[in-house]
Amino acid sequence: MPEISVDNVTGPVAYHAEGPVWWPGWGGLRYVDMLAGDLLTLRPDGGVDRLHVGDHAAVVRPRTGGGFVVGLARSVAVADGDDAPVRTLATLVDDPTVRLNEGAAGPDGAFYAGGQAEGERPSALYRVEPDGSSRVVLDGIEVSNGLGFSPDGSRAYYVDSATRRIDVLDVVPAAEDPRGLVRRRPFVEIDPDDGMPDGLTVDAEGGVWVALWGGGAVRRYSPDGTLDAVVPLPVSQVSACTFGGDDLDRLFVTTSRQGLDDPDADEAASGSLFVADPGVRGLPVLPFAG
Repeated sequence: MPEISVDNVTGPVAYHAEGPVWWPGWGGLRYVDMLAGDLLTLRPDGGVDRLHVGDHAAVVRPRTGGGFVVGLARSVAVADGDDAPVRTLATLVDDPTVRLNEGAAGPDGAFYAGGQAEGERPSALYRVEPDGSSRVVLDGIEVSNGLGFSPDGSRAYYVDSATRRIDVLDVVPAAEDPRGLVRRRPFVEIDPDDGMPDGLTVDAEGGVWVALWGGGAVRRYSPDGTLDAVVPLPVSQVSACTFGGDDLDRLFVTTSRQGLDDPDADEAASGSLFVADPGVRGLPVLPFAG
């Protein structure tokens, strides 16, 4: 099985980097420093520009009409651009022990945002429409993480990290089922010794790339669930990945320093953004229609 090498792009610039996304007309690669509430944009020199959007920034995606949609602590907000105010579109959570944690826009332009339970009450995966209306797609969620879609838009791959699985769901028209995602079933199970599945992305061949929190790697699973490539990282807390670059042929990987208040030499690069050349191309980002 091939192992794919990585390069450190930025050094440890973030505390808890997550949710990378490539949008050429929007500055290239953007991701979040979640617990700082900042959106980070990668500069050509490897530095990052920061935009503070709130106390918490869970996930960000571009909007079809310009600007971005962002998951905050318990709500979804939009802005018309980096210099425009961030305004609430939908409040999803009223429990202070639950916060939003990752998401994505779907093929039909809806925005999905999932929660993380920090108390006894479980969270959910929510669907937000362009008009701000929302509904629960999946409930009983503990740590909502990666969400990505197959090249033909017919399947969604989803991670609730607490299950140690990547699941697959069918994508259906909202007229058929207003949740948009149905028939959840297991796709791949991750051995706890190998880490916990976190963020994911899907390539143009339908392969699913998943970051392994605590596992120091990104793995690729073929559409039939076979493990066929590994990207080892020099740090353990690997949080998410996406394809980017002009040809969508580079794999960007975010990492985290969360919980590593005094990282030893082996973890000194935690919080860096890494890049690999995986030999396959990714898919263009799906924007939010709001």
